[in-house]
Amino acid sequence: MAGNSIGKIFTLTSFGESHGTAIGGVIDGCPAGLEIDFEFIRSEMQRRRPGFSDLSSPRKEEDEVEFLSGIFEGKTTGTPIGFIIKNKDQQSKDYDQIKDRYRPSHADFTYDQKYGIRDYRGGGRSSARETACRVVAGAIAKMILKHQGIEIIGFVSEIGGIGIDQQIDSLNIKNIESSPVRCPDKVIEKQMINLIEQTKAAGDTLGGVVTCIIKNTPAGLGEPVFDKLEAELAKAIMSINAVKGFEIGSGFQAARMKGSEHNDIFESDGSRISTLTNHSGGVQGGISNGMDIVFKAAFKPVATLMRDQKTVDSEGNTTILAGKGRHDVCVVPRAVPIVEAMAAIVLADFLLRNRSARISGQ
Repeated sequence: MAGNSIGKIFTLTSFGESHGTAIGGVIDGCPAGLEIDFEFIRSEMQRRRPGFSDLSSPRKEEDEVEFLSGIFEGKTTGTPIGFIIKNKDQQSKDYDQIKDRYRPSHADFTYDQKYGIRDYRGGGRSSARETACRVVAGAIAKMILKHQGIEIIGFVSEIGGIGIDQQIDSLNIKNIESSPVRCPDKVIEKQMINLIEQTKAAGDTLGGVVTCIIKNTPAGLGEPVFDKLEAELAKAIMSINAVKGFEIGSGFQAARMKGSEHNDIFESDGSRISTLTNHSGGVQGGISNGMDIVFKAAFKPVATLMRDQKTVDSEGNTTILAGKGRHDVCVVPRAVPIVEAMAAIVLADFLLRNRSARISGQ
């Protein structure tokens, strides 16, 4: 396999490049009879698209999805769902200067080394433009999850070292989508915006953290030993452009705790077992325990800067790369729906895989 597909039963295979005619994908394994909410798909695409706020890339893409197969009279047929998203606002001339030059810390060099050829226009296949396909599949996965009462909520918890220190339960999640940085804390939001504007003026970029909560997850999802739930989530999230870290539950903090501090406390009301703490992030032994799944994704700063950088060309000569093009100063706010989408794809896949876990009635 060439690495363009994800999932075992509910699968997505994506295709296309940033400045090609279109990007698209094939979603397979979606059960028949699922009523498709096209307006919901459109709203999810609008959350991710460039230009969603004054702080994001000025590239203007409507990101309208054209479905080619697998849906009849508004419902899935059980056959592969093919779709495309036309690219309409390419400005390939902006990338002429990198035709024979490598952007520092970008995929330019590694793609060239692997394939011996690269589409330098907007980064080609390595561009985050491809993630629009993931959001389409994620929207359909969310429709499957909705039937099980599962809800996925993502938000920006940190940008450039400015972060939320409140407990998750105390945050007002209604503030997320009204915020240009998708931060639920209004005080921290303003600090983030000021930092982004200052960094933009300096021609630099910022990284940050997206926190994701999966609510109402049933216990029992996960396929030990190599397909543990957190392992598949980590793979899915780490496949997103610019992600350099994944942490679930107490994560790296667990390495500094004692077992008596980290062990989750269970209780029962006679009909349902729950936990009072959630250091495990909702997963134990690679299987969901019924608690909220909580994880974080760390995004590195955007590699393309709006100022001159020293680099090398394809002949190995040292040269200067001028800052040019349309790029986000910080991709983290736009990444929230992508993180949610990848989590939804993983959860939908595990729900369908769980149907074969035991004989009915056992």
